[in-house]
Amino acid sequence: MSSYPSLKSQKNKLALWLGIFLMLLFWSASEPKDWPTWWMEALPALIGAPLVLYYRSKIGVTSLVYWLVLLHCTVLLIGAHYTYAEVPLFSDMEQWLSQARNNYDKAGHFIQGLVPAMIARELLLRKKVFKSCAWMNFFIICFVLALSASYELIEWSAAMISKTGAEAFLGTQGYEWDTQTDMLFALIGGVIGLLFLTKMHNTQLRCFSNN
Repeated sequence: MSSYPSLKSQKNKLALWLGIFLMLLFWSASEPKDWPTWWMEALPALIGAPLVLYYRSKIGVTSLVYWLVLLHCTVLLIGAHYTYAEVPLFSDMEQWLSQARNNYDKAGHFIQGLVPAMIARELLLRKKVFKSCAWMNFFIICFVLALSASYELIEWSAAMISKTGAEAFLGTQGYEWDTQTDMLFALIGGVIGLLFLTKMHNTQLRCFSNN
């Protein structure tokens, strides 16, 4: 009897998670700015969401990582709908703050660092890969940078292959250091995640070890 509320709560959270994701997906795919760009930008969310749901049902996923993945999907789907250079709120901020460009892509790369860092941390801790926290954190930061660099190469390759929407997909907006700053923001996101989410993450991981 005691496990029933927990099971019911899990089902409610799953329904909420799926509801939010599907609403975002349908909205994002409704008359996007550019269809080729939409597919390229939305693809990580279309792959990542089913994966996290699969692993949630098989081995369980902490609530922190579970909702962070949804946050990442949200950022990706918004960027896919408008293209990263034309997200309205950040276009308004561009004018309010007298910025030279729409910086939504930097927010996206910050999340690209934060979320994978926490996913990697969960996998490494649950598999007991490292005995030293320092070495684990070093590996996570290296992983975040490698992932960010790989994504930049994928963006460049896709843009070279498909000239249509290449500028919208790359989102450089004429900024010569765009690739380097994208990686910097991913690095900052990873470090922020490790600094400020570790305590909460450890608490949730202990629940798995106690079950």
